[in-house]
Amino acid sequence: MAVDPDSAGVRFPPPLIYLGALLSGLAAERFVALHFFGIDRWLLVATGALLFAVGAAKMLAAAGLFRRLGTHVPPSRPTTLIATTGPYRWTRNPMYLGMALVYAGIAIGFDGAIALALLPLVLIVIQRQVIAHEERYLEAKFGDDYRRYKAKVRRWL
Repeated sequence: MAVDPDSAGVRFPPPLIYLGALLSGLAAERFVALHFFGIDRWLLVATGALLFAVGAAKMLAAAGLFRRLGTHVPPSRPTTLIATTGPYRWTRNPMYLGMALVYAGIAIGFDGAIALALLPLVLIVIQRQVIAHEERYLEAKFGDDYRRYKAKVRRWL
């Protein structure tokens, strides 16, 4: 992936980090069958669908806001402004939070205990390899404006 010099310098698309771990965890389930303690299948599917829907709505709202504001969604492209409205009033990372909810929804809906167990590791990778780069970039580019926003709004929730 081409990385613009005026960007956070994230070289690997964050959705692929989530997807790679999710697919690895679900594939591992074929060899090591773990289950969510015998919880009713319909309850797992309903819970998974709810988490998926909430996560997808959060991601779409955040990406739609970026497009309306005229800034880029991928962290490999330049950021033209700091989004502070919509879902960005409550979390600095609604897209990554949404991806985590979608991931959890799919893992739970498919009874993927291993995939769900991998989610904390994915969040650590996202935090260290994506968000940390983005925050350094935004602070260097927007200075005090970004620092004020960062002090006011939590990273995740």
